Amino acid sequence: MRIALMQFVTLDGVSQGPGSPAEDTGDGFTRGGWLVPHLDELFVRRTSEWLDLADGLLLGRRTYEAFARDWPRITDPDDPFAERMNSLPKYVVTGTLTEGSWHPTTVLRGDPLRAVGELKTRPGRELQIHGSARLGNALLAAGLVDTLRLVVAPVVAGSGRRLFEHPSRPAGLRLDHHEVTANGLLLLRYETTGAAPVAEYEGVTAFAPAR
Repeated sequence: MRIALMQFVTLDGVSQGPGSPAEDTGDGFTRGGWLVPHLDELFVRRTSEWLDLADGLLLGRRTYEAFARDWPRITDPDDPFAERMNSLPKYVVTGTLTEGSWHPTTVLRGDPLRAVGELKTRPGRELQIHGSARLGNALLAAGLVDTLRLVVAPVVAGSGRRLFEHPSRPAGLRLDHHEVTANGLLLLRYETTGAAPVAEYEGVTAFAPAR
């Protein structure tokens, strides 16, 4: 299976609490709910298509517990996500949980990189990381992420946990697709390319068309 990292972020890289002021108040964060004013039909349609590609969800413990609390409560038959989120296999990376309450769940104990690496060898389409920014960042640095799908909101949060924390290993990416929704959300898909390349700047003429 391929590992796909799915994240909602602000322009300054914050991924904490996109859906509600009360969603994640860890470390005193009070600026949650920043994504909601920008949601629109294209966002819903595209993220639903992304979820169609999943054969499982890969989650950190904190995100898993929040999802296990909230998703089973969504019983609206017209909700385009709830049935799939609740029925997909879940794999939770944790050093504290011994079993899951949100079925079907597999608890991954021990070395998370080794456990996720083993999952990648199994047949299937995508194992998707939703939320779980710290897990996603660690797996990207380890070279285990294949695809990044980012929804960038036109917001500067000013505080909160960021998706890419430093220090971390550099990672090269190739922009594979991009869209902008009517409400200003930037939908980006990247493929990983290994280590990030570097080069020496030798002047603009190297990039200018020949005359």
